[in-house]
Amino acid sequence: MRENTGNPSTFTSLKWFNFFVYGTMVLFTSFFQLYLQDVGMNKLEIGVLMSIGPLVSVFANPFWGIWTGRYQNNRGVVLLMLAGTLVFSQIIFQANTYEMIYTAMVLFYFCQTPLFAQSNTLLLSYIEGTPLRFGSFRLFGSLGWALTALAAGPVIQYGGVSVLPYLFAVLLGLSIVSLAAMPKLRSSIGTAPLPLRGFRLLFRNPYFLFFIFFGILVSIPNTINNTFMSLYINDMGGSKTMIGLAVFLSSILEAGVFMLCKRYLRRKISVLVGWLALVSILFVLRWWLMSQATLPLEVAFIQILHSVTFGGFFYVGTQLTMLLIPGPYRSCGQALYTLSWGGISGMIGGILGGWLFQYLGAQSMYEFCVFLSLIGALGYGGMWFFVNRGGYRPTSATHDELEEDGI
Repeated sequence: MRENTGNPSTFTSLKWFNFFVYGTMVLFTSFFQLYLQDVGMNKLEIGVLMSIGPLVSVFANPFWGIWTGRYQNNRGVVLLMLAGTLVFSQIIFQANTYEMIYTAMVLFYFCQTPLFAQSNTLLLSYIEGTPLRFGSFRLFGSLGWALTALAAGPVIQYGGVSVLPYLFAVLLGLSIVSLAAMPKLRSSIGTAPLPLRGFRLLFRNPYFLFFIFFGILVSIPNTINNTFMSLYINDMGGSKTMIGLAVFLSSILEAGVFMLCKRYLRRKISVLVGWLALVSILFVLRWWLMSQATLPLEVAFIQILHSVTFGGFFYVGTQLTMLLIPGPYRSCGQALYTLSWGGISGMIGGILGGWLFQYLGAQSMYEFCVFLSLIGALGYGGMWFFVNRGGYRPTSATHDELEEDGI
């Protein structure tokens, strides 16, 4: 099936590839807003620009997935995506008109947004048939995210946001070199096109629809915070080093949260819905603390809750989707769950958060986040009550299907 993928140097390159890819993306998600503000954009314009990504991802993910499946060359496709991300990112940094920056952003997002999914598929293709586990490689991605944010803060503080294009290019270049150093795959797992017919059945499941709806309410504030936290710290007078520290604190414990959830959380619908209600309440606390913060250091330490809130919500939501959806349609359910969390919420959060921040201020923005998360928490609390009282079970999934999936 493969050539020389058992070579230890291949797996070392794969770990560094994950490290540099995630390190590159944290520069964009955490510091790019500062660059946009520096070139004259206001909060609403930044929010609208950043909301393009989730919209483009709806079309970009199937496009790259189909090409990967057709040519069975996941490594080549990822290299092409990395090259496109590098080229279009540099065009963005050189753009001097709104038309040029919006066009470049669309093309950039078209290459960048499916990168994590395709990289995960690539990783699975290389370790298939080996005793190695996905999590050990994914951990290097988390470290790349956290450590790059921590290191980039002082560099940008010293050199200014004008050094961002060079940092971006260096890390993307290292990602390309790491991937190019790995042997070719004769075949790859690929990404199958979405089975669209399955979506029709999902909309007949009221529990799943309520789960998605309340999830959108909870995830919109998370998108708002991801987009505007760095600007919030900057407006408080905080340094770029403080922004890097905040991002580091938000992600360094995430892997531990996933491990604890996997080990101790019961895979039972009533238990998982109850945990979603509890995590949503923690989101309420997190946004209330953000609205009351007066010092950049306070904002940074509040981000520790991100590992528990986002990490817990995403893990529990993924498991709950597996339980709510019958076996043949679970891939559709996971796609819709991911789309609602990243796509729909991303589009709404960028624009809504930008408007609130620009015209009402950061405190009002986070107070609105408290309101949305509270509605989500109450909604999940109501779901928990009805599930416990009615003893809900998936009506179309057989016992064998559930056991086959490890549930």
